[in-house]
Amino acid sequence: MGGVSERSTHVVVIGGGFAGVACARTLTGQPDISVTLLDRNGYHQFQPLLYQVATAEIDPADVSYDLADMFAEHDNVEVRTADVTAVDPQTRTVTLADGGTVTGDVLVLAAGAQANFFGVPGAAQHAYPLYTLDDALRLRERLREVYVEAAAEGPASAGEITFVVVGGGATGVETAGALAELVGTILPRQFEKLALIRSRVVLVDHGHAVLGPFGPGAQAYAAEQLQRRGVRLRLGVTATEVSADHVTLDDGTTVPTRATVWGGGIAAAPLVGACGVGTGRGGRVDVRPDLTVDGHPDVYAAGDAANITGADGLPLPQLASVAQQAGRCVGFNIIAAACGRPRSAFAYHDKGIMAMIGRDAAVAELGARHHELHGRIAFAAWLGIHAYLMADARAETNAFVTWAEEFYLRPGHCPQRLLTPPATTARSAS
Repeated sequence: MGGVSERSTHVVVIGGGFAGVACARTLTGQPDISVTLLDRNGYHQFQPLLYQVATAEIDPADVSYDLADMFAEHDNVEVRTADVTAVDPQTRTVTLADGGTVTGDVLVLAAGAQANFFGVPGAAQHAYPLYTLDDALRLRERLREVYVEAAAEGPASAGEITFVVVGGGATGVETAGALAELVGTILPRQFEKLALIRSRVVLVDHGHAVLGPFGPGAQAYAAEQLQRRGVRLRLGVTATEVSADHVTLDDGTTVPTRATVWGGGIAAAPLVGACGVGTGRGGRVDVRPDLTVDGHPDVYAAGDAANITGADGLPLPQLASVAQQAGRCVGFNIIAAACGRPRSAFAYHDKGIMAMIGRDAAVAELGARHHELHGRIAFAAWLGIHAYLMADARAETNAFVTWAEEFYLRPGHCPQRLLTPPATTARSAS
């Protein structure tokens, strides 16, 4: 990691996600600014692809990038793998799990998110969220256990294997599509013992359409593609209880399940709510236009730690592109304040929204006008945007494009991945 010399402004960034990394990268090379980047894992995880780790399409190292390597060439950035347990916004002091403290002139809250279970009984204990690499690996291990046991038992004893996905947003749709292809098509083709075992995926959402933020055309296409892959849609119902072997819905029905995947929403990390600053929707900090915290001009919040209002007065979605752009804005505002210049209001440049449903099936609404695309063209757009986001994290874009070509045009590796416990080493990001 880079060594930090004495400089006039010390910035402490909590969290190595999209917002924290973008902020730190914006501050690299600034002669009078030093940065301490704190992250409990020591790696940046590419959250949009965690569902593909869970379903064994890619390996953990493909979505995790060592933060120390990422900033190794920048002597004004120090990366510390540390668990932050408390934050004092008045003094801008951070307390670490080992009892140490770090104090900065400027503090950036970018601590990320956790699953929001909305108080559903049993969800926190039994559901499998997909918001961290550990979450993805836990679900992947559960899928491995289910099919290793099923192959040993045989179809007569294993019975029908059902998985429930709660949430019809992008996370739920992408996970349901990938899971349905894995258990309905890929595994049976590759393993004779699994060919006679019936598997199904059930997607549950309280809304009456999947992909709520999308337009009607994209919603209809996504629903059709999911059903074509064997996903059963249970829309207009809510999960009221999650148990180890079933999910209870508010219409009185019970769905048996070997694993319940939770894609029902996110909330800010508990650390954010414990900071003593005002929080709003999702436990996130309601920030000022320049992304500072009200009453604390030297404390910023970005990414999943912040509620940011768009130009239309509505809250911006919790997307990687929003977090990334907000992190850059925070970095530029820190530079401006250090130079005695006024700070700027954050202006989000909408690149659109997209979701992958399966091989050759995606939906995308691009640009501020959300021009709608389906199928292979949407997949190409999805690939391009994700390659761009990964490149910003200093991943190898060529490696990502090669992976996508091999997986979607020459599939067949993921069954072996699923039945083999994965390595968890983060990839070098340089």
